[in-house]
Amino acid sequence: MRKKLGGLLTVVMVGLLAACGQTGTNEAGYISGDGRTQEIPVADRGEPVELTGETLDGKPFDLADTRGKVTVLNVWWTGCAPCRKEMPMLQAAYEELGDEVAFVGLNTRDASAAQGLAFERHYGVEYPSVYSPDGAAVLALKGSLAPRAIPATAILDTEGRVAALIRGEIPSARTLDELVSAAGESRD
Repeated sequence: MRKKLGGLLTVVMVGLLAACGQTGTNEAGYISGDGRTQEIPVADRGEPVELTGETLDGKPFDLADTRGKVTVLNVWWTGCAPCRKEMPMLQAAYEELGDEVAFVGLNTRDASAAQGLAFERHYGVEYPSVYSPDGAAVLALKGSLAPRAIPATAILDTEGRVAALIRGEIPSARTLDELVSAAGESRD
């Protein structure tokens, strides 16, 4: 009995210690951030993000087509509760800023494009989302965002360089607006 209890205690402790380092995984292999924002100084922005793929509705997509506009790149997945919470805010921002700012979703981890399209219909999302079930599209942001960080948002300047990051759920519409405005004002 004592040996079984000791073994059970070991299993429980290992599980608790493993959980201490990651929050919000939903046991689904993703790590939700804490909503921290980071602005990248113009001199530190590096090269433009290169990303091509296919949208959820099967159309070809090239991020280079958004150059000249600030671009909001949002990583999401239908199984992510914070993604569902922030999606109405993103759509509202798109409706308000859509002519001046490009919005692009990066749908990762969904088993089918149809699943992502149903999610977009439910939330009334009108901007395109690149379908990347293996998460490979997020690798275009390597060094900026962790590949398994969902949700995450990168704001690109008019040259396509990462100007700001939000790791986790977008804290507020005001935060998004301020980061978009700052990315649009920064010129070399």
